[in-house]
Amino acid sequence: MDFEGKVVVVTGAARGIGRAIALAFARAGAHIALHYRISTAEAEETLKSLPGQGHSGFAADLTDARKCQTLMEAVDARYRRLDILVNNAAIYEVMPLKDLDYEQWQATWQRTLQANLVAPANLCFLASRLMARHGGGKIINISSRGAYRGEPDAIAYGAAKSGLNQLTQSLAQALAAHNIFVAAVAPGYVYTDMAAAILDGPQGDAIRAQSPLNRVAEVDEVAEAVIRLSKDGLMFATGAILDLNGASYLR
Repeated sequence: MDFEGKVVVVTGAARGIGRAIALAFARAGAHIALHYRISTAEAEETLKSLPGQGHSGFAADLTDARKCQTLMEAVDARYRRLDILVNNAAIYEVMPLKDLDYEQWQATWQRTLQANLVAPANLCFLASRLMARHGGGKIINISSRGAYRGEPDAIAYGAAKSGLNQLTQSLAQALAAHNIFVAAVAPGYVYTDMAAAILDGPQGDAIRAQSPLNRVAEVDEVAEAVIRLSKDGLMFATGAILDLNGASYLR
């Protein structure tokens, strides 16, 4: 895959899936605008690990709409173009319904929707303006199988990811005339540092057994899916939502 000279924004890229996506694009020749919120040391480590040149880090709390705008303005000032946006940053809060009072219920919805739906929507809006200025671009949103199968202990998360899928497909229609491709990747469990505590614990075997492959995804598999959707020549796949859950949930 050749992304030589392309400018790619990856949100939540200090570690985990975001880091793997940034590495994959950098290996293919892209310049990485690496977003992180507060993980400064991890972001700096990731930046140092990226092959090639022209990579930069940008700190921003994306739940603040103004910070989304500041981020995209900073990317524009640094690179004067934007080719690909990967909306990867998200939060996952385990909040069993029986344990919540009404105030906690409202709070988890507010946090989760802002981080997982409103922030990506704002970045899509802002990125589309930059992309249209240079003839088009690609937007890839990282969704989840939870958008389809439900998240009984993280209800706001499932709802937000379902909304992200609809955002993806609506924007695919709205932005096609501007040569802007919009798609999503919907993983199931992925082995990351954050998921390791669960996957290496008592629940791990049962989670792996959800897939006939008897494992969960690796971060590089998610990155590969993002790379393939972002390559030239797939414009007719705009609006697609690629399931990446090892047949652990079929719809």
